[in-house]
Amino acid sequence: MKISDKTIKIDPLKPEPELILKAASVVRRGGIIIFPARCLYGLAADAFNEEAVDRIFEIKGRLREKPVLVLADSYLMLSCLVRNIPPMAQKIMENFWPGGITIVFEANDNLPANLTAGTGKIGIRRPGHPVASALVRAVGGPVTGTSANLSGNKGCSIISEIDPDIAGSVDLIIDAGELQGGTGSTVVDVTGELPVIIREGGISKKEIFEALGLVNS
Repeated sequence: MKISDKTIKIDPLKPEPELILKAASVVRRGGIIIFPARCLYGLAADAFNEEAVDRIFEIKGRLREKPVLVLADSYLMLSCLVRNIPPMAQKIMENFWPGGITIVFEANDNLPANLTAGTGKIGIRRPGHPVASALVRAVGGPVTGTSANLSGNKGCSIISEIDPDIAGSVDLIIDAGELQGGTGSTVVDVTGELPVIIREGGISKKEIFEALGLVNS
């Protein structure tokens, strides 16, 4: 199938419900789609479908020891993914979700092993883009949110930038126009006594620690 034949254009601010339902049905059937994750385009698969998650690794050429982050749009979805929600995680979510921060929790035992890469942890973000939020709600469960690029390459803010091998390997492409680009999400691990910044992105360590009352830490 030509890439153009599996690409649908969608309103980035008010996504058409019928297009969202079409994309959600692809994900629920075990398919992979390209979608606007936030600043960059991402690859969405059913986070509980081990075979679909495995396809993500194959499409990206991603190392198997690297876990895949997940998008969840409600506390119910979050509770299906994690063992517990520490108070500091609650405070981070209240201050910075939805948007540019991925929180690493202790993973529930029911998650596919390839999703967590055997780490026992899972990185979760609440989607900040209207299309991504609508997609997760329509799927009715968490989806993967890893960037739509070959592993090690930069992410893409417009569909035309996406590697042809990536675009050719997915089942559907949602084109929401040019995204804002920029740095990826900040990744913070909340599985210990204090938060650990794994990657500093659009939200700084200083902002996070101030929100937690840890300005001198």
